Amino acid sequence: MTGKELLKTILVDNQQRTTPKVWKRILQVPTSSGKIITLAGVRRSGKTYHLFNLMNQLRAKGVSNERLVYFNFEDERLQLTSKELDLLLQAYQELYPEQKLSECSFFFDEIQEVPGWEKFVSRVYDSVSKNIFITGSNAKLLSKEIATALRGRTITFEVYPLSFAEYVSVLKPKLRTPQSSADRATIINLFDRFMHEGGFPELVQQNNELKNKILQEYFSVMVLRDLIERYQISNSSTLKYFCKRVVAASGGELSVNKIYHELKSQGYQVSKDTLYLYQGYVEAIYLNRFITKYSHSVVKAESSQKKCYVIDPGLGAALDYKLSQDTGRLLDTTVALELLKQGKHIAYQQNGAQCDFVVLEKGVVTTAIQVAAQIDSTKTKAREIKGLLQACTKFGLQNGTVLTLDHSETLEQDGVTIRIVPAWQFCLE
Repeated sequence: MTGKELLKTILVDNQQRTTPKVWKRILQVPTSSGKIITLAGVRRSGKTYHLFNLMNQLRAKGVSNERLVYFNFEDERLQLTSKELDLLLQAYQELYPEQKLSECSFFFDEIQEVPGWEKFVSRVYDSVSKNIFITGSNAKLLSKEIATALRGRTITFEVYPLSFAEYVSVLKPKLRTPQSSADRATIINLFDRFMHEGGFPELVQQNNELKNKILQEYFSVMVLRDLIERYQISNSSTLKYFCKRVVAASGGELSVNKIYHELKSQGYQVSKDTLYLYQGYVEAIYLNRFITKYSHSVVKAESSQKKCYVIDPGLGAALDYKLSQDTGRLLDTTVALELLKQGKHIAYQQNGAQCDFVVLEKGVVTTAIQVAAQIDSTKTKAREIKGLLQACTKFGLQNGTVLTLDHSETLEQDGVTIRIVPAWQFCLE
C-alpha cells in the first residue's frame, strides 16, 4: 500500500468512526474564529476530546463528515516528514474530488510529531482553509519560533486535566450545590479524593488499584518521549532525578542550586546551566507550572525564586510519597492549578510574611488568596491572616480570602474583610 493510499484509509476510518462520549469542559473553544486554534497541554489532559467536541459541534451545525479532516500524528502508521505533509491534501482531494478544501475543517492532533509542521499549517491557512485546529503536548507550540511562524494567525488555548467542578460534574452531577449535610460530606470526600488522585480524564472513573501505575506510566512517557527523545538528552539518569525532585517540590520553592549540590554529592557530573535548561524543558512539556514572586519589574519577577506546582496533584502524589502524605502542599497545589485552569495570571507575594497567591489582571493585583489546610490554632490563624493582610494593604484590597479544608468564617481586621472558606466551595463557585 502506497503512502497516499494509507492516508486515504486512515482518513476514511476517522470519518466513519463513532465519536466517543465527550464530557462538557469549562474551556470553550470557538469553531469559527478565522484563526488557527492551538490546543496545548500535558499529555492525556483531554486535548483530543476537545477536538472531538468541536467536530460534534460542527456536525450539529450541519457540517458533513466528509468536510471534517482529522489526523492523529501519533498513529504509528504515520511516518511523515514535513515534505510529505502535502500528501494529506492530495489524498483528500482524490477521495472527494467534488469537495472544496476551503470548506473543510482540519484537525491535526499531536502535530508536533512532524518536524517542520509550522510551514505546512501556515500554507494551509494562507491558501487552503481558515478552519484549522491543532494540538500538541509540547509547549514549543507556544515558543517564540512558532509564534513567529504563525504570526497573527493563531489563538492558543491551554488544556489542563479536569478542574474540581468538572470532576464533580462527571461523578456527581447533581451535587454542584450541596443542599444537605450528607451532600456536603460527599463533596468533602470527593475533594480529598481529587487532591490525592487528580483530574486526568482517563482516570476519573478508573479502578483505584490501577491509578497510581497509570499515572507513573504517564510520567515515564513524558520523560522518555517528550524530553529524552525530543531534546536528544544523553544523561537520562540525571534528567529523571531532576524531574522527580521538581515534582516532589510541588507547593514550595524550587532551588536548582540545592538540586545541583545533591547531584554533585552523589557523583553526578552536571552543570547548573544544564539544570536550568532542564527546568525549561520540564515546563515546556507541562509536567510542572512555575509562578514567580510578584514585582512591578518583569525582570525581577522572572529572576525571583519560583514556586513550582506539578500539573496534577494526583500525578504528584503517585510519584512522591512525601507529597502524597502532605495535605497542606497538596491543597496548595490544587488551588494553584484551579486558578490556572480558570485562566488566571497568578504570582506569590512576599514582604516579610508570604501570601500564597495574588491574582493579576492587566498587571494590577485584584485578589489575594492564602491557603492553609487547618487554622485550628490561634498561632496558625494569626500567621496566615498576617500574610494575607500585608498583601491586601500593599495592593489596596478591601477583601481577602483564606482557603482551608473545611472551615468557614468571615472577619474584619485592619479595614479588610477576610473570608475564610473551604477550598472545595471556592472551586465550585
